[in-house]
Amino acid sequence: MSHNIAYSTADKADVLAYLGARGDLTEDQRRRLDGMRRNAQVHQDRLDRDGIDWGLSVPDALDHLIEGRADADAGCAGNAYHTALQIIIDCNASDPGHLGTYSMPSTFFGLVDEEMRRLGVPADLLPHGYLYGGLPDDFPDIPWAMDGYPAIGHLPLAKAKPAADAYRAVLDRMDEQLRYDVRELIDTLDAEHEAWEYATEKLDWYTQDTLFFKLT
Repeated sequence: MSHNIAYSTADKADVLAYLGARGDLTEDQRRRLDGMRRNAQVHQDRLDRDGIDWGLSVPDALDHLIEGRADADAGCAGNAYHTALQIIIDCNASDPGHLGTYSMPSTFFGLVDEEMRRLGVPADLLPHGYLYGGLPDDFPDIPWAMDGYPAIGHLPLAKAKPAADAYRAVLDRMDEQLRYDVRELIDTLDAEHEAWEYATEKLDWYTQDTLFFKLT
């Protein structure tokens, strides 16, 4: 089974504002929440058609997160919570981009990490670490998804350029079988850094600070 890696940028504070918000939301946030609930039901309808039962529906998982809890004990509750949280991120983020499709992304990027580590890339910039690193530290804990997917990773946008520069510096010395995908990652990080740098300097309303990754 193949897995897709997508990414988008957001202000993590905009996402956090919904977690445990209960009814304490602005008019705009309530409007967005209405959209999240519609999206959650669409996702649940798709699961139902496919005969997939996680023991917790995506709409209920979304409500739990808004209430400030993630305590359902169903075996696949983590799948529902991750899906619901990704819906919150998507409704507060840029349009998603596609990084790639992999049969075993964790294994592949584990190999990339080993190669980069050998060549001196700093540990905090290794791609497996942020693709599979979960949520930012100030986010609440949610159960891991069964079998590891869906998963959410993140990288501060301030680290996009340092990461791209570090990968570029070692690319020619990496195993040839890894270079294409690393080059694609470099291009993605370069583009996101340039957009972030421009928006931060030119747009006084812009506050996005985090690159979120969605692995499904």
